[in-house]
Amino acid sequence: MDTPFIAAEKFNPPGKITTIKTYGNGNVHDTFLVTLDSRTEEYFILQRLNPRVFRQPELVMQNIRTLTEHVRRRLQDVPLNAGRRWEIPRPLLTEEGRDLWIDPQRSFWRARSFINNARSYDTLRHAGHAREVGFALALFHNLINDLPIGQLADTLEGFHITPRYLQHFDRVLTVTSLKKSPEINYGLRSINRRRTWADVLEKARDQGRLHLRPIHGDPKVNNVLIDPSTQQAVSLVDLDTVKPGLIHYDIGDCLRSGCNPLGEETGQWESVRFELEYCRAMLQGYLPMARAFLLENDYAFLFEAVRLIAFELGLRFFTDYLEGNVYFKAASEEHNLIRALVQFKLTESIEDQSSDIQALIKDLR
Repeated sequence: MDTPFIAAEKFNPPGKITTIKTYGNGNVHDTFLVTLDSRTEEYFILQRLNPRVFRQPELVMQNIRTLTEHVRRRLQDVPLNAGRRWEIPRPLLTEEGRDLWIDPQRSFWRARSFINNARSYDTLRHAGHAREVGFALALFHNLINDLPIGQLADTLEGFHITPRYLQHFDRVLTVTSLKKSPEINYGLRSINRRRTWADVLEKARDQGRLHLRPIHGDPKVNNVLIDPSTQQAVSLVDLDTVKPGLIHYDIGDCLRSGCNPLGEETGQWESVRFELEYCRAMLQGYLPMARAFLLENDYAFLFEAVRLIAFELGLRFFTDYLEGNVYFKAASEEHNLIRALVQFKLTESIEDQSSDIQALIKDLR
């Protein structure tokens, strides 16, 4: 009996397990879809957490419990349009009432409920999809905006703090023997020419112009579930990175992931572009509800958020490539290098359209 099957059995499935298959294409955890012979719940999600990324899994689950309980209460007060549903994954418990199981190899496993009649997409399919992704993020932010950040642990210290990633890159670079190639040279140039504004969001926070809120931390397009029948967003999943942070991290990550039609896994990095019309549609979905919680200074840094988070992810991928692919899963030695080049090219495209993006933000306000 293999370990995923043993782990799945620990979470009291309401039926016989028939199959366990790998699921999704996440960069961090090992994820499985468990199928049951059951009339009540046919599926659930099983995950083996990556201890190199989340070194305190108990705190991750504590944050998820805090957030899900808060959202369930808030959903009673936030009216949704008739016919629209919104669900949040439910952590499943072991016989001992725990939301984590540790196997003999000291790997941490957890399980959550499966959201039926919903699927994710790695890239946007059309403008309507983009608006729904924007709406999903706005609804999520609206539901958690009044959750006191003191109730959330900082499970990833330094997460999205771009100057820290830059410092780490510099340390890695001093002990790495670089291969010479046009791709690596492009990556190095991309990093060095953007050093001067890598602290733009953190500086604004230090000055009191931006402030910490509860955030999702990783609201990529493929973390928004869409109901195929209604074409509406029904959930925002992958809550591991929920923590206190700047709301701009979420907005920037959502836009940089959605407005790249080729997706972050494309090998055609030289053809990557930031799609302005998708940006318009996503902000049309986000800003109407976001007006309830965005402040004047928040609007002033929206463009910087889009540019910075694209650059930051490229920096992280590039550094991980130099370190031997220790953080992000990689299918080949140069996988994270190509991922980095995609984000650097996307950053260039954002910068080339800076006046158009900023005018768009101003118009949609």
